[in-house]
Amino acid sequence: MSAVAIAKDLLAKLLDAGNKHAAGARARAPALTAMHLKPYSELRSWQHKQECDETFMAARDAGAVKLQRDRLNPKDGLFERIDLVDVQALARFLGRSTYANQLAQAIGQLEPLKAEFPVILEVIGRWTGMAKVRGLGPQDAGAWIDAAKTIRACAARSQDAVAAPVREFSARLLLDSKRIEALTSQLDVLLSGSIEESPRASTQVWQELGLFREEHPVLLAGHVYIARDRSTSLIDAPYMGLPAATIQGVASTVIEVITIENKTTFHSEAKRRQDDKVLLIYTAGMPSPAWRAMYERLLGSLPPTTPINHWGDVDEGGFRIASTIAAVARAAGFSLQPYGMSPEDVPLEMRVRASARTLERIHHFACAAGWPELGQAMRDAEFVAEQEALERE
Repeated sequence: MSAVAIAKDLLAKLLDAGNKHAAGARARAPALTAMHLKPYSELRSWQHKQECDETFMAARDAGAVKLQRDRLNPKDGLFERIDLVDVQALARFLGRSTYANQLAQAIGQLEPLKAEFPVILEVIGRWTGMAKVRGLGPQDAGAWIDAAKTIRACAARSQDAVAAPVREFSARLLLDSKRIEALTSQLDVLLSGSIEESPRASTQVWQELGLFREEHPVLLAGHVYIARDRSTSLIDAPYMGLPAATIQGVASTVIEVITIENKTTFHSEAKRRQDDKVLLIYTAGMPSPAWRAMYERLLGSLPPTTPINHWGDVDEGGFRIASTIAAVARAAGFSLQPYGMSPEDVPLEMRVRASARTLERIHHFACAAGWPELGQAMRDAEFVAEQEALERE
């Protein structure tokens, strides 16, 4: 690294400290002390030190910093302290933008998204305190705009319930086949409406949008006959995977339908109840548009008195998934009921204390699912369960 580069790197660290100070994330006045200036003071070449001095003095002349030399040699000694005077001036000197300017620009860019995606306000709130969201800062504002565009485009095409390859869809929409894959974090936050919820696997995020890298069949279990496009047959034991689009309805007696969020739980229940007239359906997390259309067709083929239940995680994501499935059930004329999702169903060792914000969102989604009493019970219990808590061996 050249001497000028060393000097500018040190001044960049001072700018970062100035940004934090301006944002209220740092109380101490920004300054480079002897400890910070070691890369400069330990230079062996006098010429290189002079080059650093010239860079520091140029920053001073730009009104950005105040310099203090070695007190024993105030004329020609090394600089032992550099104080920040004007963060804007220092940013201009380095050819950079201040964090405040980046934030203001990002807020302006994201303003149109606030009504449609209220979580953007939480994102901006974190940025205001110089904290990142999923490792993303104000400089990533454009990616949030692309993520919102992707969600809108997927919602517009969800009525036909046809899944699409993620790279083909990305190339058509954003003129970059890999762009949507790079937007997974932003998509996850916008879809969940929360900056606190744990990140999901990329495939689960794309699935919610009706996108896939490799399309997966719907897993079903139970002693039930399923009508498909070309045939009607009994679900194989212990379960069977079928393309969602080919499933048209139920062609035999069913005493109960249970949708199951977790794969381990589904496999366990499939083995246990494969000979029962119970239809078990694996949601694979948040179900895709194709899955939801298939689910509505299945329910539409059942007597209106058939019990329709859902077994999901006792956490924010689990209740959000439940509210989505409940809406589909409601459209088909059924009332979805919770199965194994009461606080009492969670072992003590699996309980994780939840924030007030998380509990409020659980209550919101539980009410959306038609389960206000359960939502209040979760609020009173003040905990959630990690995914493994509800998985049965």
